[in-house]
Amino acid sequence: MSEQKHDTRPRASRPNIPGYGILDSNSGKGLLPWSWATERLFKAHTYFIGTTRPDGRPHVMPVWGIWLEGVFYFSSGRNSRKARNLAANPNCVVSIELSGESVILEGVAEETTDNEVLKQCSVAYTAKYEWEMEANSEPFFAVRPSVVFGFIENDSLFTSTATRWTFDRDDA
Repeated sequence: MSEQKHDTRPRASRPNIPGYGILDSNSGKGLLPWSWATERLFKAHTYFIGTTRPDGRPHVMPVWGIWLEGVFYFSSGRNSRKARNLAANPNCVVSIELSGESVILEGVAEETTDNEVLKQCSVAYTAKYEWEMEANSEPFFAVRPSVVFGFIENDSLFTSTATRWTFDRDDA
């Protein structure tokens, strides 16, 4: 891809969630590996994207998307509520849940205009969803993570494996 690749080696730590019994471990013991999150981001079928309306109210909708080289991509109609929200405020949240395992990605969405990236997105999207995207005239958005959270719902694992990954970003 000609766009700059996102740092794929984030720093892992415990999320600060007071009252939930999350272990505060500086040792790193029990932290989930980044590959755990990327596998789930790659495999998910439906993603939920949270944006903010101009008046401050939240907006969450399901989308199809792809995880490609450390970036989440999705397409949306230019006049959709989420696209209009992102035009006003590009900060967003993307989340998935697969069999009690959740990944929550916070980042900034930018419209992708690079033809090479769009072609790769189209190929990956078509392969994943069996939905032809080559003639798509609607925008593709790239969400580069600034922070990602991973949780395993199982009671015996939740407090010992909850993980936050943070990225070094020049624009963060």
